[in-house]
Order: sequence, then C-alpha cells, then structure tokens
Amino acid sequence: MIEVLSSTALATVQDLGRSGALRWGVGTSGAMDPMALAAGNLMLGNDEAAAAIELQVFPFEVRFTASGAFALTGADTDASLDGRPLLPWWRHEAHAGQVLRLNVPRRATAWSACRAYLCLPGGVDVPVVLGSRSTQMRGAFGGHEGRTLRPGDRLAAGRSEAPCGGSRAGFGLVPPAMAIPLLADGLPAVRVLPAAEIAAYEEASRAAFWTRPWKITPQSDRYGYRLAGEPLRAASPMEMRSHGIVPGVIQVPPGGQPIVQMRDAQPSGGYPKVGTIIEADLWRLGQAPIGSSLRFVETTWAEAVAALDANRAWLDEARRLVGLWLAGAPARAAHSAANTGTATTAPQRARAPTRQRPTQRTTA
Repeated sequence: MIEVLSSTALATVQDLGRSGALRWGVGTSGAMDPMALAAGNLMLGNDEAAAAIELQVFPFEVRFTASGAFALTGADTDASLDGRPLLPWWRHEAHAGQVLRLNVPRRATAWSACRAYLCLPGGVDVPVVLGSRSTQMRGAFGGHEGRTLRPGDRLAAGRSEAPCGGSRAGFGLVPPAMAIPLLADGLPAVRVLPAAEIAAYEEASRAAFWTRPWKITPQSDRYGYRLAGEPLRAASPMEMRSHGIVPGVIQVPPGGQPIVQMRDAQPSGGYPKVGTIIEADLWRLGQAPIGSSLRFVETTWAEAVAALDANRAWLDEARRLVGLWLAGAPARAAHSAANTGTATTAPQRARAPTRQRPTQRTTA
C-alpha cells in the first residue's frame, strides 16, 4: 500500500512487542509509545496490537500505491499529503500516487514528543516471528527483513473489516499526554518503583534521585536511555552477577549516571538496580526528546496497577468514540456526496480537552 521514498534512518515496523520470549534470551522490542500505536490502530478499526511504522528521524516520505485510510499518532510532525497540511492524532484518506511527508516534530505544542506512528488499515503486513511483527534490530529478524526501512521498500496493509470513513474530514483523538498529563515541579515525570539495590546508595544520592531532574543524553536509543544528573554514589563498592532485567529497569553503572532499559534492551544485565519505571508510564519516557529533562516520582505497586487501569480506560473510551464515528461513516458519505458531489471536507483543529478522557475530534 505504501512505498518508502526516504533514506531516513531508524524507521522500523513495530507492534506491541514480542512477549514470552525473554526465557530464550530474546528481548521484547515493540513500539516505544504503545499508547500511540494502539490509538492509531483503533482509529482505523484495527486490533490494538497491529503493526505500524515507528519513525524517530525526520523528514520521512512515503508514496501510497493504493487508495485507503491511514492514521498519524505520536509526535506532531507538521505532516502533509501532497503539500496539504494534516492534523496529528487523526485518521486521514489518501489516493494512490499521493505522497505523505512527515517533518521534524514540533516542540512548541501542548505536548512534546519525538516519535511518530504511521498506521495502515489492517496493520502493516509483515511475517510474524516468535509471535510478533516487531523489528528486532540486534537479532536482525522481525519487521521488514529484520532491518530499518530503506528507499524503495514496499509495505502492504493487512486485511481490514472496518468500513471506510467516506470523507477526508476524518476523525481524531486528543493525545494522552494532554488528556492524562503527569508533571513534577513543571517537568514531565514518570512513576518509579524502588528496586532491590536502592538502599545500597548514600542517603544524599537517594534523595537526589527523587528530587533532582534527569536529562536525556544523546547516547540514548531504543536499547536504553542514558541520563545525566547528580551522580548516584554507592555506600560501598558493589559487584553483581548478571540477572534478568526488563524494559523500565533503571541500572546504575560505576560512573553513577543511570541507564533506563528500553524496548530493545537485552534480557539480562549486571549493574545495580535503583528502580523500575512502571509499565503504564514507559510510553511517556519513550516520547521524551533527546536533551529534555524529566523527574522520577516514587510510587507503589497499587498505584502502578491503578495507572495501568487509567491507560486502559483511556483506550476503551477511544474505542467507543471510534466505533460511534465508524458506525456513522456510510451516512456521512451519502450526505456529503448528495450535497457537494464530493466526499471531502477540510478538517479544523479541535480545542484542547477539559476532561481526562480521549476527546473526539471530528469535522462534519
């Protein structure tokens, strides 16, 4: 359905990840922002876990080889279709031959994000490997030929049972970063469960870990985020055997600057652990731009579970709103054709949300 035109690095096919393979030494991979991927799929009537294209270096261009719908979520990339501006977090329609361009993400918006997702009806159709279509770059498998996308690559969309929207007006959602924000002293924050070795660090270091900002350094990628801040000092030297780790684990190498394991992290490591970012907040860190700062907020197991429930409630409400919009698609198409002779309407940017729920953004 699309042909890649750009030589942009690090564009990959990802779904919600390769669960259940850690016991074989295979990492999870998957979208750095699973909320954005799931929401884009919902807007197209796909399964939440359908594969999409994750983008983190811009600009990026693709040509549609067939007409159909698509959705853009994640970062606001000032996208355009044949030069016509497109809204972020929106379902759009394209005709065969049209070119979609995604530019460097905007920073002067209500939310800052660094990764965008291009979702297609039925999901990106690539082979399933170990239960997932996600690209595992370290192992060179999954996704499209186990690698990043290159100019000339052609990707097909899966089979979709959802009805066509019938109008270029489309449908959109307010991003979860706006609907369910999380800040600490004005900075973006993520909630952290204290881990096994945190008590082995000096009291002043433990206090700084929770109260000082941490900057995301350029030495950060899908494998891990290296942070910069006041170094964490152990009360005494520590040596540990390698042990199992998962995305979200915060390790501290001898230099004292934390490393957060991300989606492509190895399944084992030997550095001491001071905390684990809760699963419900990993998408927030996955969208934090290089050079930005964030805060860690101490949380409990019960609060971590409640945060997952809040994410699930947001997605469930998104599913409900999309279902209402899709149910009215045939009527809207007939009404538009009868009154204007065409099924196209220019979308208008919606107002910011006033409730912590997925706000429907549509135009008639």
